Amino acid sequence: MRHAVFIAALAVASPAFAQNAAFHAGTYITQFGPVASVESDLAIPKKAAFKIRYDVKDAATPGELSKNLVAVARFLNMSVENGVAPEKVRLAVVVHGGATKDLMVDARYQAEKNAPNANAPLIAALVEKGVDIYLCGQSAAAYEVKKEDLLPGVKMSLSAMHAHAILDGEGYSLNPF
Repeated sequence: MRHAVFIAALAVASPAFAQNAAFHAGTYITQFGPVASVESDLAIPKKAAFKIRYDVKDAATPGELSKNLVAVARFLNMSVENGVAPEKVRLAVVVHGGATKDLMVDARYQAEKNAPNANAPLIAALVEKGVDIYLCGQSAAAYEVKKEDLLPGVKMSLSAMHAHAILDGEGYSLNPF
């Protein structure tokens, strides 16, 4: 059953990954974030540590995974598979705009989208691995999303702009993907 869930998640996450035998389940977040093993000419330094933030604004298609959130899982999986200790990878996700509703509990999401929130297990896996997920409070207000509507572990920030500025000040670089 677990294998079938992974295959289904892989297919939903990206048809290109699902059809490409070069990709396999990650070793850190096994259900999400498929990776390819690569002989890289740019070695990850032995003492590398990462503090990266992601900006997520595009809503996932109802019933499908957010490709942006899958990318966060992929980064974790690629890093760990290539020798970076998990505690050396600190990631934060700043969500705003249309992606706001991808952070809602299933009951609220289903009431609005007529589909289960496919992102709920992915968000739970990311939070379990220490990823901080911040929702823009201004987007939450615009979409009438309250804190009690949010999946466990999702945090509210005053705004996406403030979250990015604060995280930048704490040494998080912005991932352009």
